[in-house]
Amino acid sequence: MKYRKLGQTGLDVSILSYGASSLGSVFRNINESEGIKSVHAAVDQGINLIDVSPYYGLTKAETVLGRAIKDIPRDQFILSTKAGRYGEKLFDFTKKRIMTSLEESLGRLQTDYVDILLLHDIEFGSYDQVMEEGIPALQQLKAEGKIRFFGVSGLPLTVFEKVLAKTELDVILSYCHFSLNDTSLLSLLPLSEQKNVGIINASPLSMGLLSSRSVADWHPADQEIRTACKKAAAFCERNGEDLAKLAIQYAVQDKRIPTTLVSTASKKNITKNIKWAEEPIDQELLADVLEILKPVHNKTWPSGNSEWIV
Repeated sequence: MKYRKLGQTGLDVSILSYGASSLGSVFRNINESEGIKSVHAAVDQGINLIDVSPYYGLTKAETVLGRAIKDIPRDQFILSTKAGRYGEKLFDFTKKRIMTSLEESLGRLQTDYVDILLLHDIEFGSYDQVMEEGIPALQQLKAEGKIRFFGVSGLPLTVFEKVLAKTELDVILSYCHFSLNDTSLLSLLPLSEQKNVGIINASPLSMGLLSSRSVADWHPADQEIRTACKKAAAFCERNGEDLAKLAIQYAVQDKRIPTTLVSTASKKNITKNIKWAEEPIDQELLADVLEILKPVHNKTWPSGNSEWIV
């Protein structure tokens, strides 16, 4: 496993990280024992960053993860969780709720601190509430030693620009913006380097678009994006390859992106993903797939309140 520096945090993070959303049965009902084994397999094979949220499975993911990590020495992994999102449409970025949210997470995770705390999907909250209450809560928790570093997560890249224009962050978590079909996250690199912010890239499969499996009905991508990705998957299959493999390899190859989160509750799948990340990418296949996806390159979908987009 290779490791890279996460901004100015001093943390060396594995290029592939473990996204624990699957432990909350977000994508399918999981076997808890198998989910715990997947966490252990990830750490045993060199993954050292684990990310979760109380939103995933409505606290189930944190609870199962807590049972998994209690058997692992605390210094062997970097733990990231979130606060502010608690349901499909339930968001609360008040200072009081962020403080109590962390305490609840610590209980479920069976630990006395987290390495990283992120405000979750801030584009759905009020800008004023995030900036005047949410960020100060993170600053206080860091000062108290209950978290080591903090940041925000969201889909629109404008949310990071807006927050970084007013305050300092240690980390940002961006998803669906550094993958085969969308590399717009690269536009944020000059600002992140200027501000010494570490970047966590999530969803290299673009929430299932870059896979041979059927795309979930809830996926917000329009038909043009879906069709292009389906065409790329079919092309890979005809050539005896897996689009998901290519997508993971592509996401981890850029040294400017410290780490990429993949989510699975399967020991077999996390082992396969790690193996893929360590294999050299097929440059000819990559060029062909990028050409197929060219018509939808950097095309995304709306997310959140309009005040964050402008």
